[in-house]
Amino acid sequence: MSRLWGLYIRLIGIQIRSQLQYRVSFLMELLSTGLLNGTYFLALVLIFERFKSVAGWTLGEVAFLAGLIEMSFASMDMIFSGFDPDSFSTKIRSGTLDQMLLRPLPIALQVLGSRWELRRMGRILEGLVIFGVALNLSPVNWTVGKMIYLPVVFLSQVLAFGALFIMGSTLTFWTVQPVEAVNILTYGGNELMTYPATIYPIWLQRFFTYAVPFIFLNYYPALYFLDKPDLLGLTPLAPFLAPLAAAAMMTIAVLFWRFGVDHYQSTGS
Repeated sequence: MSRLWGLYIRLIGIQIRSQLQYRVSFLMELLSTGLLNGTYFLALVLIFERFKSVAGWTLGEVAFLAGLIEMSFASMDMIFSGFDPDSFSTKIRSGTLDQMLLRPLPIALQVLGSRWELRRMGRILEGLVIFGVALNLSPVNWTVGKMIYLPVVFLSQVLAFGALFIMGSTLTFWTVQPVEAVNILTYGGNELMTYPATIYPIWLQRFFTYAVPFIFLNYYPALYFLDKPDLLGLTPLAPFLAPLAAAAMMTIAVLFWRFGVDHYQSTGS
């Protein structure tokens, strides 16, 4: 295990050094990534200037949702870049994946270490700024439990989105091209979790509760941190199911990935 971890660190180190070769270009890309993705929050501010609240949520409370999910999604996008269905499908079409399969290393480790988008740090910092604004506008009554649970929720979100990337990449074993429906769940899910679940129609709430458990990853933990009442009437344990939801999604993703690798047939490129 320590040997594999060491190899992964070396692969990531190569990626980082290559991206830092042109420092000015990297810093400009980092800045532009953060600023461009942050413009949506300005639009959110304008909305609240007009309506003051959305489904009983203030700007600070929605910023809490937005900042946390922005940090976790950007972190996932950096760590799991190799499993991004768009880039992974390129590996299949070009035959790069076939080369990886011939090496005496776990294929998942190679894919995970094949791409590390350090420029996503710009988006992480943007999310951190929004989260800081949220804490200023809607201060959290911090307890020991909340301080311990916050990083757990963050890691749960990273793993859950990473699981969707893995499942999306696995689908390309058969489709070769990336499946757009996966982007609806990943990038669309990121946008969906930016807002309180109560603004969505019942059928959508149920889908993202029982089919894809997004509601347990951001909305319910936010209720706990912000001491808000549960208007959906689920179990009192709902705010604490984030790690369970993430573990379930990652388990399904890993099993699906193994099935895909076992049944993979080269494209012949």
